Amino acid sequence: MGGAVAVPGPLRIAVVGAGPGGLYAAALLKRLDPAREITVWERNPPDETFGFGVVLSDETLGGIEHADPVVYEALRREFVRWDAIDVAHAGRVVRSGGHGFAALSRHRLLAILQDRCRGLDVRLNFRQEAPDVRQLSESYDLVIAADGVRSATREAYADVFRPHLTQHRCRYVWLAADFALDAFRFETARTEAGLMLAHGYPFGASQSTFIVEMREEVWRRAGLDLMDEDASIAACEKYFAPLLDGHRLSGNRSRWTAFTTVVNDTWRAGNVVLLGDAAHTAHFSIGSGTKLAMEDALALAATLSEQPGVDAASAAYEQERKPVVASTQRAAAASLEWFEELEQYAGQPERQFAFNLLTRSRRVTHDNLRLRDPSFTAAVEADAGVPDGTPPMFTPFTLGGLTLRNRVVVSPMDMYSSVDGTPGDFHLVHLGARALGGAGLVMTEMVCVSERGRITPGCAGLYADEHERAWQRVVDFVHGRSTAAIGLQLGHSGRKGSTRLMWDGIDQPLPDGNWPLAAASPLPYRQGVNQVPHELDSAGLAAIREEFVRAAQRGARAGFDLLELHCAHGYLLSGFLSPLTNRRTDAYGGDLAGRLRFPLEVFDAVREVWPKERPMTVRVSATDWAEGGTTADDAVEIARAFAAHGADAIDVSTGQVVPDERPAFGRSYQTPYADRIRNRLGVPVIAVGAISSWDDVNSLILAGRADLCALARPHLYDPNWTLHAAADQNYEGPGAPWPLPYQAGSRKPPTGRTDGPKPRLTLPS
Repeated sequence: MGGAVAVPGPLRIAVVGAGPGGLYAAALLKRLDPAREITVWERNPPDETFGFGVVLSDETLGGIEHADPVVYEALRREFVRWDAIDVAHAGRVVRSGGHGFAALSRHRLLAILQDRCRGLDVRLNFRQEAPDVRQLSESYDLVIAADGVRSATREAYADVFRPHLTQHRCRYVWLAADFALDAFRFETARTEAGLMLAHGYPFGASQSTFIVEMREEVWRRAGLDLMDEDASIAACEKYFAPLLDGHRLSGNRSRWTAFTTVVNDTWRAGNVVLLGDAAHTAHFSIGSGTKLAMEDALALAATLSEQPGVDAASAAYEQERKPVVASTQRAAAASLEWFEELEQYAGQPERQFAFNLLTRSRRVTHDNLRLRDPSFTAAVEADAGVPDGTPPMFTPFTLGGLTLRNRVVVSPMDMYSSVDGTPGDFHLVHLGARALGGAGLVMTEMVCVSERGRITPGCAGLYADEHERAWQRVVDFVHGRSTAAIGLQLGHSGRKGSTRLMWDGIDQPLPDGNWPLAAASPLPYRQGVNQVPHELDSAGLAAIREEFVRAAQRGARAGFDLLELHCAHGYLLSGFLSPLTNRRTDAYGGDLAGRLRFPLEVFDAVREVWPKERPMTVRVSATDWAEGGTTADDAVEIARAFAAHGADAIDVSTGQVVPDERPAFGRSYQTPYADRIRNRLGVPVIAVGAISSWDDVNSLILAGRADLCALARPHLYDPNWTLHAAADQNYEGPGAPWPLPYQAGSRKPPTGRTDGPKPRLTLPS
């Protein structure tokens, strides 16, 4: 077990549930200490299981081989291996190779683990309900709850585990086909009821897992909710007849269900520990349920050998596994949501659709696929019009009359470094450096349209002549010394104004000198902390609309290439859009059309004075991350409205509208909202949100999930992020030209001695 030092451990262990995780835990624990008395309870017969095939990764198999060679060797003899993924869509099959899978029958996996347990003298009790978990807890040193997604153990200790169960929007049924596919197969079927999808893979010489999935409303329109198992199987055979080619499907008391994501605040309650689906679930589309359960078993066995007691071991087990599981669950959630929104991708070209599907979880990326199957990736790029040898991020993009050299945007970032609204040398250096760094578009921070519209005393403005002159100095430098375009983001702080500089206390009111605030409704940002804004009346609305117009006119004279209207993050215009911050009963409140009225009036007024050849974009918060707030579907309608009024692109951010939000942070976590708007409406989008690598940018662009990618923190870390991304990819084309004074630095400098060929110091024996 990887150098674990044996310490006294629990001698009497009860395992509730004889799935792969429970059986493997029992076998490992008994193997590590034959003196242990281990008893497993399973209410079902030994050969009863849900599903048919099991896919295991090479990483998991390596752990099994190291932990128990007997089990590994038995599994190895059963494996079916393949390395291709086929995506069948719109009558065409696209294949991608180099992936590497191993699968076997779930029945055989259980039989192998059961045999191993019996050989080690683990007591297996099938067709028996386990005793009450509290009784087990008193009678045994350790209770392992491996009793699945509907865990009775978890419910018995719900006040300790604090489970969160989320049911999702697709229905699926787990079937088997009587032939072996030669690849992992994803196949769409367009039916009268709607779009359906099959997930299939071989698990034996003449059998394949065959999962059929569709949105709930499609399932109901097809009448599948009214069918028994036999009728459902017959219907699925009809829907996927071209793939089956006369072969039959079979079930195993297969029923349609909706996937449930299980998360627990903790996995341990005294000497009771959760394992596998009882602790966590991950959508079957990334094949992780059995994998995670068996990895849980490995980790628990190891920590019980390494730690001095059950409490310490279970704490170490949870500490080790929770971050791994959380990462997997984030990837699984991205995959699950992709399939829930399958319809929005149906119009993509076949190869782009396949690339999009393969990169859906964000774990497989453009660079990763290029290594696995360079010919497939090159074909996707060619279809998208990407020149040979050019990473997708370095292709040009046109908004209105503005063509950007590449798809990288320096995201707006408040610098809190202006004096009375006037940007100074800091802004010249800050924005100038990032323009020299190769991005296609550099955005200002939110530039405030009035003194009272500032967030902090350090926020930049565009409401005075000196502001206009100062911004023109920055714009002239960017135009004269770089190939970047520069965009102006205009906004008004609303109820989030009159606060300290970020590093002095974010969202905290000024100790003195506060100015009055205005908002859609008289609701403070933080009750008892921030001041109550006054509700804008018709005169106040008209005055602020004119402030936006005058600032836009100044921005046009200063020479900005693009103007973005800030309707996100809880600032004034965002405050009108969200039902959590707009409680008005007049024409500017109520339903979404009413809440859109003032932001659209401001947009129209600004568009009227902004030069027609220069594009306008709008930044929105696509979700408030809070109950009762703006939803993803609302965001689509908001984007639709702005696009209808002439927005050239939607800059899709999320949150920061209310202080009690609960964001689902993670890699590229906001990009699905941009993806949804782009692929439902056909509107260009700028994606933001924890996009941190050039590989992410390439993946998002090539998959058709975004047109431009805005990065903030990476550009704080490295002003030359885009140029370095080009160097890392050996790209020297027109999408990322180095400034002439910097060309000598376009190659990464050597860092010292490398691990090159070593001298031969011995002769062959």
